[in-house]
Amino acid sequence: MLKLRKYLKPFAVSILAIVVLLFAQAMCELTMPDYMSNIVNVGINSNGVENGVLKAVRESEYDKLALFMDQDQKQVFADNYDLVTTKQADEELLQRYPALKQENIYILKDTLVNTNEEIKLALSQAETCVSGVEQEQDKLTAAMSDASAAAALSDEEKKMLTVLQQMPQGSTLFDVVAFMPSQQLDALKDQMNTLGDAMGQSSVDTANAQYVVKEYEAIGIDTDAIQYQYLFLNGALMLLLALGSAACAVAVGFLASRIAAGLGKNLRHDVFRKVESFSLVEFGRFSTNTLLTRTTNDIQQIQMAIIMILRIVIYAPIIGIGALFKVLTSDVSMTWIIALVIIIILGIMGTAFLVVLPKFRVTQKLMDHLNAVVREFLDGMPVIRAFNNQKIEEKKFDEANRNIMKNLLFVGRSMGLLMPLIMLVMNCTSILIVWVGAHRIGEGVMQVGDMMAFMQYSMQIIMAFMMITMLSIMIPRASVAAGRIDEVLKSETAIKDPQQPQAFDETKKGVVEFKDVSFRYPGAEEPVLHHLNFVAQAGKTTAFIGSTGSGKSTLINLVPRFFDASEGEVLVDGVNVKEASQHELRERIGYVPQKGYLFTGTIASNLRYAKKDADEQEMRDASETAQALEFIENKPEGFETAISQGGTNVSGGQRQRLSIARALMKNPEIFIFDDTFSALDFKTDARLRKALTKMCKERGSTVLMVAQRISSILHADQIVVLDQGSVVGIGTHKELMESCDVYREIAYSQLSKEELEDE
Repeated sequence: MLKLRKYLKPFAVSILAIVVLLFAQAMCELTMPDYMSNIVNVGINSNGVENGVLKAVRESEYDKLALFMDQDQKQVFADNYDLVTTKQADEELLQRYPALKQENIYILKDTLVNTNEEIKLALSQAETCVSGVEQEQDKLTAAMSDASAAAALSDEEKKMLTVLQQMPQGSTLFDVVAFMPSQQLDALKDQMNTLGDAMGQSSVDTANAQYVVKEYEAIGIDTDAIQYQYLFLNGALMLLLALGSAACAVAVGFLASRIAAGLGKNLRHDVFRKVESFSLVEFGRFSTNTLLTRTTNDIQQIQMAIIMILRIVIYAPIIGIGALFKVLTSDVSMTWIIALVIIIILGIMGTAFLVVLPKFRVTQKLMDHLNAVVREFLDGMPVIRAFNNQKIEEKKFDEANRNIMKNLLFVGRSMGLLMPLIMLVMNCTSILIVWVGAHRIGEGVMQVGDMMAFMQYSMQIIMAFMMITMLSIMIPRASVAAGRIDEVLKSETAIKDPQQPQAFDETKKGVVEFKDVSFRYPGAEEPVLHHLNFVAQAGKTTAFIGSTGSGKSTLINLVPRFFDASEGEVLVDGVNVKEASQHELRERIGYVPQKGYLFTGTIASNLRYAKKDADEQEMRDASETAQALEFIENKPEGFETAISQGGTNVSGGQRQRLSIARALMKNPEIFIFDDTFSALDFKTDARLRKALTKMCKERGSTVLMVAQRISSILHADQIVVLDQGSVVGIGTHKELMESCDVYREIAYSQLSKEELEDE
């Protein structure tokens, strides 16, 4: 994937925006469990009171708290609370604090947050001690009237009960504490504080908050209103976080899709341009089937991987590390569960990785093979039907298709088994967290909300590991695809333009010369062409004839630089074609291949393929010379007649004539006809050659013609005879009949002696 990283540079701003959005999304996701924990711990369990900071406290209740406060703590209380007596209270205060009608109340001043924290620390231990003493008071009160409850008391509690019974009527345990020696009181405070430390700060805050709620109820404050306000506020904040997370996820998905689509577009554009520059050497190295797969399926794999990378690779570490940090900094000591689960998941994903990854590498090659089978089937349909071999082709397709099916079924089943296993692990993790957490809640060292938050953070950590591991299975497949595309993009083109192209010599316009030219195909041991020497003069027709495999088509492919000569020079207009610009060279050539090819569109669009601004009269003239005008005019739509891909809706002869007309539209100085008249009948062939000869002489165009039929080249100005890649004769028909045995043999094999004499 790194090989294609330069294609991501245009999208740097969008990628940066995605990173910011993913951070925002992760922060929203990581904050929501805290709000959920607060709603459970504070909103439900503590009636919306967050800690032990009292907004108001009765004077009699403060006296109890003061028993367990040192001088510094009492000073903090005095600095932050005002005592309001019953006589001082106005109507507003009496309505807010109804208990003011019976007794004095300390009311909290308007303070800052850090002062609230100071007050909480000052009151925390005292509130814990008061709550503990009140619980003991309740036990002792029950023991006074219930013998069984009295029997259940500890020795210390029995002694305290005895002391309480000896005190005046109406005395409470706080009166006993008030008369305790300082050492005994300090011991009691230490005992209470030790219990609070074991519970943890969160549990202590909740216990103190419950004490505050009880005091508020005694004062007459509406605790339900406090609870509803807290629940609605935190619920609204949690909803905003959820909406913010969803908005970030949508924005990330939108940007990731745009980046992936843009990347795919640019890759396809560059691959297509690269393929356009390929010579026939590269087309021999990369088959059509694999180029199709690389341009479509492989780029699609990269697009999918880019989307997953942008949405997961960045997000998963953020959410995973953030959740892990939250867990480690919380009071919940169950991190061993997460460590155990991560080890199990990594084991499962690692096994899947080793099993499935090799199958991904095989898939792309199987797709290439399937494309090859389908392409061969479609191209060879007439032959297949002619020999009634549909069943054989069906078996080939079925075999290729079945191989892909087996491969993908294995991958699909493996991945299908993987997800239930992961879900089983996650559900078992939830059960384990609940089981361990329930015991800790029973021991009073954990709250329900903390356990729920821990469970959510655990799921986030597990999901982060799972997402990264799943991506590690997908990325290698995309990496293989990226390597295949990079292979195309970085392939060295055999045919290149020189850094400083030479200009053509206009005094030698139309002259084509071969100087000691030899050629061998890449990787071949023996040359195909051997030391060719001849000159094709401007305004004249030079024909090439020879037996099959003698190198005729290879020879003329050297002129437009479809191949480069291995040795010697091919000169056009006095310039070695290797030293000229390919564009300028091919602008001077009108090429008609052995197999005429038409493009999807109309007859007019195919003719204008050679000259975009051609008018109808130019098309008519070219079509008339190519002997195509008659059948074009016989069609209802004329030049606007639709042409299917490859020209499959017209006959072979019509296709060849339209290909010739297209080359004539270009009005080049050099025409190359590679056995172009083979599909024409003799009558049409004769008319076409006569019209073509006339037109070329008028325009002064050079004609290079490959032919299999002697009748097509009898009147050529020069005939080059090839045999096994070597020139064995050059001259006119009459000269070669006298001097060249190979030509004479070909001529007599096609025409009788009388026909040759008549010609």
